[in-house]
Amino acid sequence: MTRVEIHPFAEEHLEGAGRVLAERHRRHREAEPLLPPAFEDPVVAGEAVGEAARADDASGAVATRGGEVVGYLLGAPKASPSWGANAWVESAGHAVLEPETARELYAVAATRWVDQGRTAHYVLLPSYDDALVRAWFRLAFGHQHTHAIQAPPTEVPPPAPGLTVRRPVRADIPDLARLEAVLPQHQALAPTFSSGPLGSYEESLAEWEEDFEDPSYTTFVVEHEGQIVGSAVGCALEKSSMHAGPARPENAAFLGFAAVSPEARGLGAGRAVGDAVSAWATAAGYDSVVTDWRETNLLSSRAWRGIGYRDTFTRVHRLVGH
Repeated sequence: MTRVEIHPFAEEHLEGAGRVLAERHRRHREAEPLLPPAFEDPVVAGEAVGEAARADDASGAVATRGGEVVGYLLGAPKASPSWGANAWVESAGHAVLEPETARELYAVAATRWVDQGRTAHYVLLPSYDDALVRAWFRLAFGHQHTHAIQAPPTEVPPPAPGLTVRRPVRADIPDLARLEAVLPQHQALAPTFSSGPLGSYEESLAEWEEDFEDPSYTTFVVEHEGQIVGSAVGCALEKSSMHAGPARPENAAFLGFAAVSPEARGLGAGRAVGDAVSAWATAAGYDSVVTDWRETNLLSSRAWRGIGYRDTFTRVHRLVGH
């Protein structure tokens, strides 16, 4: 068999890369049919690869065999300081016909990223492809984050005894602002150790006051013994920049936030508000509901799979030099 050759990615590789991404996505949809069908078309897939290649300061590598593209890898930095000096490979930024090719591509592409001082690397991979995920694990990456999906349920179970789920009123804004800090506070603890910024209560309160009537977002709260102990927010998936390209199903709802007070955990409050968002998505006519979580967040990773979310994309992470 002709040897795989690795080259810097160039515009001439877009058409071939589109074919490889379309094939990856076809296999992905065999495992998860709720993903968008459009990217099985090599032309549409090629357009997505082109967007990844044209991102600010994007760079990468392409693998060819006998002149035909058999894989590619494209990364670009994100400006947010919470990600460190980084390079991100999004859902359309990587596809290979053979998993081992990913390791060859990374060896070339990451050389430039590290030379630029970008040592925090993030790669979004199709979760169904165990062999590909393992190939990245063998590059010293670990499973950091999960994207997942479910079909809107035809019915949801009632909340656990003692819990009441309802839409909030303005008088609930202080509780909503308090709960907004619960998730980042929890994720700063073991075993997640997230370094994400934690805004002040006053900032959150002001944002809730300003945005409370925004029809783009649907909020639920859950009460226990007359006290609000949890909340969740649903919206259209387009509101999330993290879910794009092959990772953005058409007409999908998004469970964008959920939190439960520490003293109320174990009562079923998280499930209650998660189910409420799913029921809202059904009533609103969405075809699917998407969410995501830090895999090291033990509560989230168990709760959302427990109510029926299925993994779609696995984000792996590596910090070079550590």
